[in-house]
Amino acid sequence: MKKLPIGIQTFSKIREEGYIYIDKTEEAFELVNNFTYVFLSRPRRFGKSLFLDTLKELFEGNKKLFEGLYIYDKWNWDEKYPVIKISWAGDLQTLESVKRVALYKFKSNQENLGISCDNTTDPGSYFSDLIHKAYKKYGKKVVILVDEYDKPILDVIDKIDQVKIYMEFLKGLYSIIEDNEVYIRFAFLTGVSKFSKSCIFSDPDRLTDISLSPKFGNICSCTQREIETTFKDYFVDVDMEKVKRWYNGYNFLKDNVYNPSDILNFIKNECKFDNYWFETGTPSFLIKLIKERKYFIPNFANLIVDDKVLFSSDIENLGIEAILFQSGYLTIEKAIQTPRGIEYKLKIPNFEVELSLNNYILRYLSGFEDSAANTM
Repeated sequence: MKKLPIGIQTFSKIREEGYIYIDKTEEAFELVNNFTYVFLSRPRRFGKSLFLDTLKELFEGNKKLFEGLYIYDKWNWDEKYPVIKISWAGDLQTLESVKRVALYKFKSNQENLGISCDNTTDPGSYFSDLIHKAYKKYGKKVVILVDEYDKPILDVIDKIDQVKIYMEFLKGLYSIIEDNEVYIRFAFLTGVSKFSKSCIFSDPDRLTDISLSPKFGNICSCTQREIETTFKDYFVDVDMEKVKRWYNGYNFLKDNVYNPSDILNFIKNECKFDNYWFETGTPSFLIKLIKERKYFIPNFANLIVDDKVLFSSDIENLGIEAILFQSGYLTIEKAIQTPRGIEYKLKIPNFEVELSLNNYILRYLSGFEDSAANTM
């Protein structure tokens, strides 16, 4: 049996070392041939980083890695593009530390591209110079990939004044992408939240948001068919209906899907039915917001919201429904067309998430309220 890619987000390592890989290159092919600026929002642990790295290897023309995959005989491997890839891992607790992380990432890209930039002390100037110098050296338009564009904001989400400062900084930084359109071949940005997007990008309508595009609904996830084919050797004598109840049920307007991390942890633990979601999937920003704003948890029995609630950009007045949806505690049961526009009926995806919600989030709220009462 092929090895399980637990914790591996590097496409080349997966392909070169014989790990299981679910082919998502058809979606990649559709994206890069039809759009220039693309945005994708998904909860944590949904494979966004791996998909981003797949795009990197594709644009860099590493043909051998794609043997046997959908895109192999469809892509022009003679066309290679310089890639700037940005992620926000590191200390993000102050604006100065965010700037240091940005400078470090730009320096790493500069070294990978084999270029020398003139201004390496100001993040905006450094980023712009990277794009120009890469274009000049390679004679090709530049590809920009941003993993978790919103992480600096989410790390301080409970400090609204700091959030506003970060937003202004990131707005200036990401505007570099918009300002250099003539040099850009493709830009892809991923994140957990949608509420930061419209606050950060000066013209958010230029970004094609595929987060709820039915065509790309399965882009970072595992379908039932993929579980029963790609992972079939690991599911011998396993109660598949029980697997569905526990881990299936996320929906982004296409098929019901699994979180890939859940499936990998389930197999790693000898197919033990357990709650892997809270430890690996719960973003810290959810706990911070619940703690700070003392939300009332809604009745989930018949929860219907419109897109203004679900995708609100008012970060100071975010509804709990939007936060739970974007963090993966709620998903879409169905879209409803009304005279006023589209509404969404939401649901808890599966039994595992329900356990997390009941045993951790609601218990946390209860404990917080008890603590507050005891101090009165």
